Amino acid sequence: MTESPAPPLTIVRPGEGAEGFLGSIGVAFKLWGADTGGAVSVVEHPFPVGALVPPHLHTREDEYSIVTEGEIGFRSGDREAVLGPGGYITKPRGELHAMWNAGSVPARMIEIISPAGFEHCFREIADMLADGPPPTEDAVAVLAAKYGLEFGRPDWLPDVIARFDLTPPPGV
Repeated sequence: MTESPAPPLTIVRPGEGAEGFLGSIGVAFKLWGADTGGAVSVVEHPFPVGALVPPHLHTREDEYSIVTEGEIGFRSGDREAVLGPGGYITKPRGELHAMWNAGSVPARMIEIISPAGFEHCFREIADMLADGPPPTEDAVAVLAAKYGLEFGRPDWLPDVIARFDLTPPPGV
């Protein structure tokens, strides 16, 4: 019997991984799909005070979030929760969801994306924002379509913005 070689080992130490800005929150890349055989990707998102990730849905992947600092609010479908450090939440594909900093101090969460691939969307957004003026609505629409991302404007959004004193990104 022939032994197969061990799978590659990926090590990401604290503070390592490329970083970028997504318009309202940051992103730190920890595990890419290439590191996991496409099974999952892992990023961290720092949330400044007042940050809002606009309502959107994924058509190709599920997301699993773990709050590590501060308080982060989540709305998925008609369910809402505010979680502190150690809180977990699932955000299933096909369901409109939003996230925000629900507290008065910066917050942070780990995002596990399954299957992998959407981390490349984050990379492209961060690159677009770093390269110059904010992208046009058309450029955002093309990128969203490429990754199966859809945006929505649910009737509950103004209430969430008001209750948590959020600063929505332009166009929201």
